[in-house]
Amino acid sequence: MADLSTLDATAQAELVRSGQASAAELVDAAIERIEKVNGELNAVILPLYERARGAVEQGLPAGPFTGVPMVVKDLDGTLAGAPYHAGNIALKNANYVADTTSHLFAKLQGAGFVIVGKTNTPEFGLMTTTESVAYGPARNPWDVTRSTGGSSGGTGAAVASGMVPLGHAGDGGGSIRIPASMCGLFGLKPSRGRISLGPDETEAWAGLVMRHVLTHTVRDSAAVLDVLQGYMTGDSYTAPPPARAYASEVGADPGQLRIGVRTTAPLGIAAVDPECVRATEAAARTLESLGHTVEEASPAALDDGALLEAFGNVMIADIRADLLDVARILGRDLTADDVEPGTWSSYENAAAFDAASYVAVLRKMHAWTRRMLAWWDDDRFDLLLTPTLGGVPPELGYLTDPAEGLGRMLPYAIFTAPFNMTGQPAMSVPLASTASGLPVGVQLVAAAFREDVLIRIAAQLEQAQGWADRRPPLHA
Repeated sequence: MADLSTLDATAQAELVRSGQASAAELVDAAIERIEKVNGELNAVILPLYERARGAVEQGLPAGPFTGVPMVVKDLDGTLAGAPYHAGNIALKNANYVADTTSHLFAKLQGAGFVIVGKTNTPEFGLMTTTESVAYGPARNPWDVTRSTGGSSGGTGAAVASGMVPLGHAGDGGGSIRIPASMCGLFGLKPSRGRISLGPDETEAWAGLVMRHVLTHTVRDSAAVLDVLQGYMTGDSYTAPPPARAYASEVGADPGQLRIGVRTTAPLGIAAVDPECVRATEAAARTLESLGHTVEEASPAALDDGALLEAFGNVMIADIRADLLDVARILGRDLTADDVEPGTWSSYENAAAFDAASYVAVLRKMHAWTRRMLAWWDDDRFDLLLTPTLGGVPPELGYLTDPAEGLGRMLPYAIFTAPFNMTGQPAMSVPLASTASGLPVGVQLVAAAFREDVLIRIAAQLEQAQGWADRRPPLHA
Protein backbone atom coordinates (compact mmCIF):
# COMPACT_ATOMS: atom_id res chain seq x y z
CA MET A 1 0.00 0.00 0.00
CA ALA A 2 2.96 2.33 0.55
CA ASP A 3 3.57 2.30 -3.21
CA LEU A 4 0.10 3.55 -4.19
CA SER A 5 1.35 7.10 -4.67
CA THR A 6 3.44 5.93 -7.62
CA LEU A 7 0.77 3.80 -9.35
CA ASP A 8 -1.37 5.17 -12.16
CA ALA A 9 -5.14 4.74 -12.21
CA THR A 10 -5.00 1.70 -14.48
CA ALA A 11 -2.69 -0.11 -12.04
CA GLN A 12 -4.79 0.88 -9.02
CA ALA A 13 -7.95 -0.39 -10.71
CA GLU A 14 -6.23 -3.72 -11.34
CA LEU A 15 -5.43 -4.01 -7.62
CA VAL A 16 -9.16 -3.83 -6.86
CA ARG A 17 -10.10 -6.18 -9.70
CA SER A 18 -7.58 -8.78 -8.58
CA GLY A 19 -8.51 -8.51 -4.90
CA GLN A 20 -5.10 -7.23 -3.84
CA ALA A 21 -6.68 -4.07 -2.43
CA SER A 22 -10.18 -2.85 -1.67
CA ALA A 23 -11.77 0.38 -2.83
CA ALA A 24 -11.92 1.50 0.80
CA GLU A 25 -8.19 0.97 1.18
CA LEU A 26 -7.42 2.98 -1.96
CA VAL A 27 -9.67 5.84 -0.89
CA ASP A 28 -8.35 5.96 2.68
CA ALA A 29 -4.77 5.90 1.40
CA ALA A 30 -5.50 8.80 -0.97
CA ILE A 31 -7.06 10.81 1.84
CA GLU A 32 -3.98 10.15 3.96
CA ARG A 33 -1.72 11.35 1.14
CA ILE A 34 -3.78 14.51 0.65
CA GLU A 35 -3.60 15.29 4.35
CA LYS A 36 0.15 14.69 4.31
CA VAL A 37 1.14 17.22 1.63
CA ASN A 38 -1.85 19.46 0.90
CA GLY A 39 -0.94 21.89 3.67
CA GLU A 40 2.14 22.82 1.66
CA LEU A 41 0.50 22.78 -1.77
CA ASN A 42 -3.05 24.09 -1.28
CA ALA A 43 -4.21 21.91 -4.15
CA VAL A 44 -7.38 20.39 -2.64
CA ILE A 45 -9.58 23.20 -1.32
CA LEU A 46 -12.83 21.30 -0.71
CA PRO A 47 -12.30 17.83 0.78
CA LEU A 48 -15.12 15.37 0.11
CA TYR A 49 -13.82 12.59 2.32
CA GLU A 50 -17.06 11.47 3.97
CA ARG A 51 -18.91 11.63 0.68
CA ALA A 52 -16.20 9.43 -0.86
CA ARG A 53 -16.28 6.92 1.98
CA GLY A 54 -20.07 6.85 1.83
CA ALA A 55 -19.96 6.06 -1.89
CA VAL A 56 -17.67 3.11 -1.20
CA GLU A 57 -19.89 1.83 1.61
CA GLN A 58 -22.99 2.04 -0.57
CA GLY A 59 -21.30 0.02 -3.30
CA LEU A 60 -19.54 1.28 -6.39
CA PRO A 61 -20.56 0.52 -9.96
CA ALA A 62 -18.52 -2.07 -11.80
CA GLY A 63 -16.41 -0.18 -14.29
CA PRO A 64 -12.89 0.13 -15.64
CA PHE A 65 -11.79 2.24 -12.66
CA THR A 66 -13.81 0.86 -9.77
CA GLY A 67 -12.42 2.07 -6.46
CA VAL A 68 -9.81 4.47 -7.88
CA PRO A 69 -9.70 7.83 -6.04
CA MET A 70 -9.53 11.07 -8.02
CA VAL A 71 -10.07 14.81 -7.64
CA VAL A 72 -12.22 17.18 -9.67
CA LYS A 73 -11.62 20.85 -10.35
CA ASP A 74 -13.94 23.36 -8.67
CA LEU A 75 -14.89 24.60 -12.15
CA ASP A 76 -15.75 23.05 -15.51
CA GLY A 77 -18.53 20.92 -14.09
CA THR A 78 -20.80 20.61 -11.07
CA LEU A 79 -21.34 17.85 -8.54
CA ALA A 80 -24.80 17.79 -6.97
CA GLY A 81 -24.66 18.38 -3.22
CA ALA A 82 -21.05 19.58 -3.28
CA PRO A 83 -19.82 23.19 -3.04
CA TYR A 84 -19.19 25.04 -6.29
CA HIS A 85 -17.25 28.27 -5.95
CA ALA A 86 -15.27 28.56 -9.22
CA GLY A 87 -12.50 30.43 -7.41
CA ASN A 88 -14.92 33.26 -6.59
CA ILE A 89 -15.13 34.89 -3.18
CA ALA A 90 -18.84 35.75 -3.45
CA LEU A 91 -19.86 32.15 -4.18
CA LYS A 92 -17.57 30.98 -1.39
CA ASN A 93 -19.05 33.44 1.10
CA ALA A 94 -22.55 32.37 0.06
CA ASN A 95 -21.64 28.71 0.65
CA TYR A 96 -23.12 27.91 -2.74
CA VAL A 97 -23.80 24.21 -3.37
CA ALA A 98 -24.55 22.81 -6.83
CA ASP A 99 -27.83 21.02 -7.46
CA THR A 100 -26.90 19.15 -10.63
CA THR A 101 -24.12 16.76 -11.64
CA SER A 102 -22.46 17.32 -15.00
CA HIS A 103 -22.48 14.45 -17.49
CA LEU A 104 -18.69 14.35 -17.25
CA PHE A 105 -18.71 13.79 -13.47
CA ALA A 106 -21.56 11.29 -13.76
CA LYS A 107 -19.58 9.29 -16.32
CA LEU A 108 -16.48 9.33 -14.10
CA GLN A 109 -18.50 8.03 -11.17
CA GLY A 110 -20.20 5.49 -13.42
CA ALA A 111 -16.76 4.18 -14.39
CA GLY A 112 -16.10 3.51 -10.69
CA PHE A 113 -13.97 6.52 -9.79
CA VAL A 114 -14.36 7.89 -6.27
CA ILE A 115 -14.16 11.68 -6.00
CA VAL A 116 -12.26 12.58 -2.82
CA GLY A 117 -12.02 16.36 -3.19
CA LYS A 118 -12.30 19.47 -5.34
CA THR A 119 -9.23 21.38 -6.44
CA ASN A 120 -8.05 24.96 -6.53
CA THR A 121 -8.66 27.13 -9.59
CA PRO A 122 -8.28 30.81 -10.52
CA GLU A 123 -11.48 32.83 -10.50
CA PHE A 124 -13.72 31.51 -13.31
CA GLY A 125 -10.64 29.98 -14.95
CA LEU A 126 -9.42 33.30 -16.31
CA MET A 127 -5.75 33.12 -15.35
CA THR A 128 -2.81 31.00 -16.46
CA THR A 129 -1.90 30.62 -12.79
CA THR A 130 -3.93 29.34 -9.84
CA GLU A 131 -3.79 32.15 -7.29
CA SER A 132 -7.34 33.23 -6.45
CA VAL A 133 -8.28 35.73 -3.77
CA ALA A 134 -10.90 33.24 -2.57
CA TYR A 135 -8.53 30.34 -1.84
CA GLY A 136 -4.96 31.54 -2.24
CA PRO A 137 -2.25 30.07 -4.43
CA ALA A 138 -1.77 26.45 -5.38
CA ARG A 139 1.93 25.63 -5.08
CA ASN A 140 4.04 23.57 -7.43
CA PRO A 141 5.46 20.37 -5.89
CA TRP A 142 8.59 20.80 -8.02
CA ASP A 143 9.25 24.14 -6.30
CA VAL A 144 6.67 25.51 -3.86
CA THR A 145 7.61 29.10 -4.71
CA ARG A 146 6.42 28.52 -8.29
CA SER A 147 3.07 28.51 -10.06
CA THR A 148 1.23 25.32 -10.98
CA GLY A 149 -0.28 27.04 -14.00
CA GLY A 150 -3.97 27.49 -14.56
CA SER A 151 -6.72 27.12 -14.64
CA SER A 152 -6.47 23.45 -13.62
CA GLY A 153 -3.51 24.20 -11.35
CA GLY A 154 -4.91 22.60 -8.21
CA THR A 155 -5.45 19.36 -10.08
CA GLY A 156 -1.94 19.60 -11.51
CA ALA A 157 -0.41 19.90 -8.04
CA ALA A 158 -2.57 17.09 -6.63
CA VAL A 159 -1.66 14.63 -9.38
CA ALA A 160 2.01 15.58 -9.65
CA SER A 161 2.49 15.21 -5.88
CA GLY A 162 0.96 11.73 -5.82
CA MET A 163 -2.19 12.59 -3.85
CA VAL A 164 -4.26 10.85 -6.53
CA PRO A 165 -3.33 9.14 -9.80
CA LEU A 166 -5.31 11.54 -11.99
CA GLY A 167 -7.70 14.45 -11.82
CA HIS A 168 -10.34 16.29 -13.82
CA ALA A 169 -9.36 19.41 -15.75
CA GLY A 170 -10.84 21.84 -18.26
CA ASP A 171 -9.24 23.86 -21.04
CA GLY A 172 -10.55 27.12 -22.52
CA GLY A 173 -7.20 28.57 -23.58
CA GLY A 174 -4.69 26.01 -22.38
CA SER A 175 -5.94 25.09 -18.92
CA ILE A 176 -5.18 21.38 -19.29
CA ARG A 177 -1.90 21.82 -21.15
CA ILE A 178 -0.51 24.73 -19.11
CA PRO A 179 -0.57 22.93 -15.72
CA ALA A 180 0.54 19.73 -17.44
CA SER A 181 3.66 21.53 -18.61
CA MET A 182 4.33 23.29 -15.30
CA CYS A 183 3.71 20.19 -13.16
CA GLY A 184 5.39 17.54 -15.33
CA LEU A 185 2.22 15.70 -16.38
CA PHE A 186 0.55 14.42 -19.51
CA GLY A 187 -2.35 16.61 -20.60
CA LEU A 188 -4.58 15.93 -23.60
CA LYS A 189 -7.20 18.48 -24.65
CA PRO A 190 -9.76 16.59 -26.72
CA SER A 191 -11.55 17.83 -29.83
CA ARG A 192 -14.48 20.19 -29.55
CA GLY A 193 -17.61 18.09 -29.06
CA ARG A 194 -15.73 14.97 -28.00
CA ILE A 195 -16.91 15.24 -24.37
CA SER A 196 -20.33 16.62 -23.51
CA LEU A 197 -20.54 19.75 -21.34
CA GLY A 198 -24.16 19.01 -20.41
CA PRO A 199 -26.63 19.03 -18.97
CA ASP A 200 -26.25 22.64 -17.81
CA GLU A 201 -24.09 23.76 -20.72
CA THR A 202 -24.10 23.10 -24.43
CA GLU A 203 -20.85 24.92 -25.00
CA ALA A 204 -18.66 27.27 -22.99
CA TRP A 205 -16.81 30.34 -24.30
CA ALA A 206 -18.41 29.88 -27.73
CA GLY A 207 -16.92 26.41 -28.05
CA LEU A 208 -13.42 27.24 -26.81
CA VAL A 209 -13.73 25.02 -23.70
CA MET A 210 -13.02 21.29 -23.72
CA ARG A 211 -12.67 19.04 -20.65
CA HIS A 212 -10.77 15.90 -19.75
CA VAL A 213 -8.12 14.86 -17.16
CA LEU A 214 -4.49 15.34 -16.16
CA THR A 215 -2.53 12.10 -15.81
CA HIS A 216 0.92 10.63 -15.38
CA THR A 217 0.51 8.06 -18.14
CA VAL A 218 -0.83 8.04 -21.67
CA ARG A 219 -2.81 4.86 -21.03
CA ASP A 220 -4.78 6.52 -18.24
CA SER A 221 -5.64 9.50 -20.42
CA ALA A 222 -6.75 7.27 -23.30
CA ALA A 223 -8.85 5.00 -21.11
CA VAL A 224 -10.61 7.94 -19.45
CA LEU A 225 -11.29 9.46 -22.87
CA ASP A 226 -13.08 6.21 -23.74
CA VAL A 227 -15.23 6.68 -20.64
CA LEU A 228 -16.06 10.33 -21.29
CA GLN A 229 -16.41 10.62 -25.07
CA GLY A 230 -19.68 10.51 -26.92
CA TYR A 231 -22.97 12.26 -27.57
CA MET A 232 -25.37 13.04 -24.74
CA THR A 233 -29.01 13.97 -25.20
CA GLY A 234 -29.41 17.56 -26.27
CA ASP A 235 -25.81 18.23 -27.30
CA SER A 236 -25.83 20.71 -30.18
CA TYR A 237 -22.89 18.99 -31.84
CA THR A 238 -20.60 16.06 -31.20
CA ALA A 239 -17.26 14.91 -32.55
CA PRO A 240 -17.29 11.93 -34.94
CA PRO A 241 -16.96 8.68 -32.97
CA PRO A 242 -13.51 7.06 -32.94
CA ALA A 243 -12.83 4.10 -35.19
CA ARG A 244 -11.93 2.02 -32.13
CA ALA A 245 -11.30 2.46 -28.42
CA TYR A 246 -8.68 5.07 -27.61
CA ALA A 247 -7.07 2.66 -25.15
CA SER A 248 -6.25 0.39 -28.11
CA GLU A 249 -4.23 3.23 -29.69
CA VAL A 250 -1.67 3.06 -26.86
CA GLY A 251 1.24 1.13 -28.34
CA ALA A 252 -0.22 1.12 -31.85
CA ASP A 253 2.21 1.99 -34.65
CA PRO A 254 1.71 5.65 -35.62
CA GLY A 255 3.42 5.09 -38.96
CA GLN A 256 5.80 7.65 -40.40
CA LEU A 257 4.32 11.06 -39.65
CA ARG A 258 4.98 14.42 -41.25
CA ILE A 259 5.50 16.93 -38.45
CA GLY A 260 5.92 20.68 -38.66
CA VAL A 261 7.80 22.45 -35.87
CA ARG A 262 7.62 26.06 -34.72
CA THR A 263 9.40 27.66 -31.75
CA THR A 264 8.53 31.33 -32.28
CA ALA A 265 5.39 32.76 -30.71
CA PRO A 266 2.37 33.36 -32.96
CA LEU A 267 2.33 36.93 -34.24
CA GLY A 268 5.84 37.29 -32.78
CA ILE A 269 3.98 38.69 -29.82
CA ALA A 270 6.14 37.32 -27.02
CA ALA A 271 9.66 36.12 -26.42
CA VAL A 272 10.05 32.38 -25.90
CA ASP A 273 12.28 31.22 -23.06
CA PRO A 274 15.39 29.41 -24.40
CA GLU A 275 14.58 26.44 -22.13
CA CYS A 276 11.25 26.02 -23.95
CA VAL A 277 12.93 26.31 -27.34
CA ARG A 278 15.54 23.71 -26.36
CA ALA A 279 12.84 21.33 -25.15
CA THR A 280 11.00 21.61 -28.46
CA GLU A 281 14.14 21.16 -30.53
CA ALA A 282 15.08 18.09 -28.47
CA ALA A 283 11.58 16.67 -29.01
CA ALA A 284 12.00 17.21 -32.75
CA ARG A 285 15.23 15.22 -32.70
CA THR A 286 13.57 12.44 -30.72
CA LEU A 287 10.70 12.29 -33.22
CA GLU A 288 13.19 12.10 -36.08
CA SER A 289 15.01 9.26 -34.32
CA LEU A 290 11.68 7.44 -34.15
CA GLY A 291 11.38 7.60 -37.93
CA HIS A 292 9.19 10.66 -38.44
CA THR A 293 9.83 13.53 -40.83
CA VAL A 294 10.21 16.85 -39.03
CA GLU A 295 10.50 20.19 -40.82
CA GLU A 296 10.26 23.82 -39.85
CA ALA A 297 6.69 24.69 -40.83
CA SER A 298 3.44 25.93 -39.29
CA PRO A 299 0.07 27.34 -40.39
CA ALA A 300 0.39 30.88 -41.76
CA ALA A 301 -2.85 31.78 -39.97
CA LEU A 302 -1.01 31.63 -36.63
CA ASP A 303 0.35 35.03 -37.52
CA ASP A 304 -3.08 36.47 -38.35
CA GLY A 305 -4.36 39.21 -36.01
CA ALA A 306 -7.80 37.57 -35.94
CA LEU A 307 -6.38 35.13 -33.38
CA LEU A 308 -6.11 37.59 -30.49
CA GLU A 309 -9.09 39.71 -31.44
CA ALA A 310 -11.52 36.80 -31.53
CA PHE A 311 -10.21 35.06 -28.43
CA GLY A 312 -10.24 38.19 -26.30
CA ASN A 313 -13.72 39.30 -27.31
CA VAL A 314 -15.30 35.88 -26.86
CA MET A 315 -13.74 35.58 -23.42
CA ILE A 316 -14.93 38.92 -22.06
CA ALA A 317 -18.44 38.37 -23.45
CA ASP A 318 -18.67 35.04 -21.66
CA ILE A 319 -17.26 36.51 -18.46
CA ARG A 320 -20.11 39.00 -18.43
CA ALA A 321 -22.64 36.21 -18.97
CA ASP A 322 -21.04 34.13 -16.21
CA LEU A 323 -21.23 37.01 -13.75
CA LEU A 324 -24.88 37.57 -14.57
CA ASP A 325 -25.39 33.90 -13.64
CA VAL A 326 -23.60 34.49 -10.34
CA ALA A 327 -25.85 37.49 -9.67
CA ARG A 328 -28.88 35.28 -10.25
CA ILE A 329 -27.52 32.66 -7.83
CA LEU A 330 -26.86 35.30 -5.19
CA GLY A 331 -30.19 37.02 -5.78
CA ARG A 332 -28.69 40.49 -6.14
CA ASP A 333 -26.61 42.66 -8.43
CA LEU A 334 -22.87 42.14 -8.26
CA THR A 335 -20.42 44.81 -7.22
CA ALA A 336 -16.70 45.17 -7.72
CA ASP A 337 -16.19 43.70 -4.24
CA ASP A 338 -17.65 40.36 -5.38
CA VAL A 339 -14.91 39.58 -7.90
CA GLU A 340 -11.24 40.19 -8.55
CA PRO A 341 -10.25 43.47 -10.26
CA GLY A 342 -9.33 41.86 -13.57
CA THR A 343 -12.64 40.01 -13.70
CA TRP A 344 -14.59 43.18 -12.96
CA SER A 345 -12.69 45.05 -15.66
CA SER A 346 -13.61 42.41 -18.25
CA TYR A 347 -17.24 42.51 -17.06
CA GLU A 348 -17.41 46.26 -17.55
CA ASN A 349 -15.59 46.22 -20.90
CA ALA A 350 -18.03 43.64 -22.25
CA ALA A 351 -20.99 45.91 -21.50
CA ALA A 352 -20.10 48.02 -24.54
CA PHE A 353 -19.78 44.98 -26.81
CA ASP A 354 -23.06 44.79 -28.74
CA ALA A 355 -24.72 41.69 -30.19
CA ALA A 356 -23.82 42.45 -33.80
CA SER A 357 -20.16 42.88 -32.87
CA TYR A 358 -20.22 39.54 -31.07
CA VAL A 359 -21.68 37.74 -34.09
CA ALA A 360 -19.08 39.38 -36.32
CA VAL A 361 -16.31 38.11 -34.03
CA LEU A 362 -17.69 34.56 -34.18
CA ARG A 363 -17.77 34.72 -37.98
CA LYS A 364 -14.18 35.93 -38.02
CA MET A 365 -13.14 33.13 -35.64
CA HIS A 366 -14.80 30.46 -37.82
CA ALA A 367 -13.15 31.79 -40.97
CA TRP A 368 -9.79 31.85 -39.22
CA THR A 369 -10.34 28.24 -38.10
CA ARG A 370 -10.82 27.14 -41.71
CA ARG A 371 -7.55 28.81 -42.69
CA MET A 372 -5.78 27.06 -39.82
CA LEU A 373 -7.13 23.59 -40.51
CA ALA A 374 -6.11 23.79 -44.17
CA TRP A 375 -2.51 23.25 -43.06
CA TRP A 376 -3.40 19.75 -41.84
CA ASP A 377 -5.99 18.93 -44.50
CA ASP A 378 -4.50 20.54 -47.62
CA ASP A 379 -0.80 20.87 -46.86
CA ARG A 380 -0.82 17.28 -45.57
CA PHE A 381 0.87 17.65 -42.22
CA ASP A 382 0.02 15.13 -39.49
CA LEU A 383 1.18 17.09 -36.45
CA LEU A 384 2.42 20.48 -35.34
CA LEU A 385 5.11 20.57 -32.66
CA THR A 386 5.55 23.71 -30.51
CA PRO A 387 6.55 24.61 -26.98
CA THR A 388 3.55 24.23 -24.71
CA LEU A 389 4.45 27.51 -23.05
CA GLY A 390 6.62 30.47 -23.85
CA GLY A 391 8.05 30.44 -20.33
CA VAL A 392 9.04 28.15 -17.49
CA PRO A 393 6.93 27.96 -14.29
CA PRO A 394 7.05 31.52 -12.88
CA GLU A 395 7.30 32.52 -9.26
CA LEU A 396 3.99 32.95 -7.46
CA GLY A 397 2.79 36.54 -7.76
CA TYR A 398 4.50 37.15 -11.11
CA LEU A 399 1.36 36.64 -13.19
CA THR A 400 -1.01 38.31 -10.70
CA ASP A 401 0.92 41.56 -10.43
CA PRO A 402 -1.74 44.32 -10.66
CA ALA A 403 0.23 46.43 -13.12
CA GLU A 404 2.07 43.84 -15.24
CA GLY A 405 0.27 40.53 -14.77
CA LEU A 406 -2.01 40.67 -17.82
CA GLY A 407 0.86 41.25 -20.22
CA ARG A 408 2.99 38.67 -18.48
CA MET A 409 0.33 35.98 -19.04
CA LEU A 410 0.54 36.18 -22.82
CA PRO A 411 3.59 33.88 -23.26
CA TYR A 412 1.82 31.28 -21.12
CA ALA A 413 -1.18 30.93 -23.45
CA ILE A 414 -0.01 32.06 -26.87
CA PHE A 415 0.85 28.52 -28.05
CA THR A 416 -2.19 26.84 -26.50
CA ALA A 417 -5.14 29.21 -27.07
CA PRO A 418 -5.18 28.96 -30.89
CA PHE A 419 -6.28 25.33 -30.69
CA ASN A 420 -9.19 26.13 -28.41
CA MET A 421 -10.41 28.39 -31.20
CA THR A 422 -9.97 25.71 -33.86
CA GLY A 423 -11.29 22.95 -31.59
CA GLN A 424 -8.45 20.62 -32.54
CA PRO A 425 -7.04 17.98 -30.18
CA ALA A 426 -3.75 19.05 -28.64
CA MET A 427 -1.55 17.71 -25.87
CA SER A 428 1.33 18.69 -23.63
CA VAL A 429 3.94 15.97 -23.21
CA PRO A 430 6.40 16.18 -20.27
CA LEU A 431 9.62 15.60 -22.16
CA ALA A 432 12.06 18.06 -20.59
CA SER A 433 13.29 19.89 -17.52
CA THR A 434 15.14 23.13 -16.94
CA ALA A 435 18.68 23.18 -15.59
CA SER A 436 17.18 23.71 -12.13
CA GLY A 437 14.80 20.76 -12.51
CA LEU A 438 11.51 22.49 -13.35
CA PRO A 439 9.26 20.62 -15.81
CA VAL A 440 8.96 21.83 -19.40
CA GLY A 441 6.32 20.40 -21.73
CA VAL A 442 6.09 20.36 -25.50
CA GLN A 443 2.83 20.59 -27.43
CA LEU A 444 1.68 18.40 -30.29
CA VAL A 445 -1.45 19.28 -32.26
CA ALA A 446 -3.28 16.91 -34.61
CA ALA A 447 -5.86 17.46 -37.34
CA ALA A 448 -9.48 17.85 -36.31
CA PHE A 449 -10.82 14.84 -34.38
CA ARG A 450 -7.55 12.87 -34.55
CA GLU A 451 -6.95 12.11 -30.90
CA ASP A 452 -5.95 8.65 -32.08
CA VAL A 453 -2.84 10.04 -33.76
CA LEU A 454 -1.90 12.00 -30.64
CA ILE A 455 -2.30 8.98 -28.39
CA ARG A 456 -0.16 6.79 -30.65
CA ILE A 457 2.69 9.31 -30.83
CA ALA A 458 2.43 10.14 -27.12
CA ALA A 459 2.76 6.46 -26.23
CA GLN A 460 5.76 6.19 -28.54
CA LEU A 461 7.41 9.16 -26.83
CA GLU A 462 6.51 7.79 -23.40
CA GLN A 463 8.22 4.51 -24.21
CA ALA A 464 11.27 6.37 -25.50
CA GLN A 465 11.63 8.71 -22.51
CA GLY A 466 9.74 7.15 -19.60
CA TRP A 467 8.59 10.33 -17.85
CA ALA A 468 5.98 8.67 -15.63
CA ASP A 469 8.63 7.61 -13.12
CA ARG A 470 9.82 11.17 -12.42
CA ARG A 471 8.80 12.51 -9.03
CA PRO A 472 8.91 16.08 -7.68
CA PRO A 473 10.76 16.90 -4.46
CA LEU A 474 7.46 17.30 -2.59
CA HIS A 475 5.66 13.99 -3.05
CA ALA A 476 3.22 12.03 -0.96
